Amino acid sequence: MPINTTIEIIKKLQEKKVVLFSLTDFGRLFKIGNQQTIYKKIQRLVKIEAVKKLNKGKYLFIMGKNTGLDPGQEFKIANFLHQPSYVSLESALSFYGVITGFVYEIVSVTPKKTKTYLVKDKKYSYTQVKQSLYWGYEKNNGFLIADKEKALFDYLYLCSKGIRGFDEKEFDLSGLNKKRLFAYMKKSKLQAISKIYKMIYLLYAH
Repeated sequence: MPINTTIEIIKKLQEKKVVLFSLTDFGRLFKIGNQQTIYKKIQRLVKIEAVKKLNKGKYLFIMGKNTGLDPGQEFKIANFLHQPSYVSLESALSFYGVITGFVYEIVSVTPKKTKTYLVKDKKYSYTQVKQSLYWGYEKNNGFLIADKEKALFDYLYLCSKGIRGFDEKEFDLSGLNKKRLFAYMKKSKLQAISKIYKMIYLLYAH
């Protein structure tokens, strides 16, 4: 028997521990085939602040009072908002302790166009990289994130293009695999790779 009431829907979302969902996910979970019916039911949830719309066809189940999001949830939202993408750059470097300080936005890379979203007062930004550089990430507790070496490479790549600023004093490379980092440099096959090599030598010399 189909679930019809808003209370029943909320209860099932809680039971299934749903945090992020699309219109398709919702229809599949509640066995609803009609798109208009799906949309109306979700709009009721949005109206009572049980659900927040993220962008077209994507939603966050928040139950109104659930205003705090831990880094893992924020990273999952980042993956979900803009696909394909993985968390990298300052967010990943801060997550691994390679850079210190508080990161005010969740930054990711994508082979698609650069994009920015605002969700629950948190900025989610996506920087475009070449499709040929879209690798070096892994699944960690349900979200996709660059490994330490690829996060640094992504950052230095943007520095070499003038999109990010470079200050060798901000980095702690003690936990990085130097051999893997240089393997990534070789794999990238970038024409202007010499700029990145110079920055890496400065980092290790510091």
